[in-house]
Amino acid sequence: MAKKILIIEDDKFLRRVISRKLSGEGYEIIEALDGEKGLKSAQEDRPDLILLDLILPGIDGFEALARIKKDPAIANIPVIILSNLGQKEDIDKGMKMGATDYLIKAHFTPGEITARIEKILK
Repeated sequence: MAKKILIIEDDKFLRRVISRKLSGEGYEIIEALDGEKGLKSAQEDRPDLILLDLILPGIDGFEALARIKKDPAIANIPVIILSNLGQKEDIDKGMKMGATDYLIKAHFTPGEITARIEKILK
């Protein structure tokens, strides 16, 4: 059975690029455009991994991450933060809050993102 990845990202172009790349690698993709929908989807769809942007409409990625980690039903799902926020304090905050990895969008290609996901899901 294909592993499910939830992409919580409001940038349509980036979401489509990553989604296409991961689908091509055999993953089942669920997409959410904001933190609220992402949380709901995490609870309903129980993905194997969540790719989370930080700058989102409504509740931001940090808040979404906090709520994911507080919910025992989904707290164990690995979360990779994928953001343009590259400041050390943002990275430290994300990792302290329970993110499995933190990728800065500008520094990673879709192929490299896929490689990180594969490493975590093995």
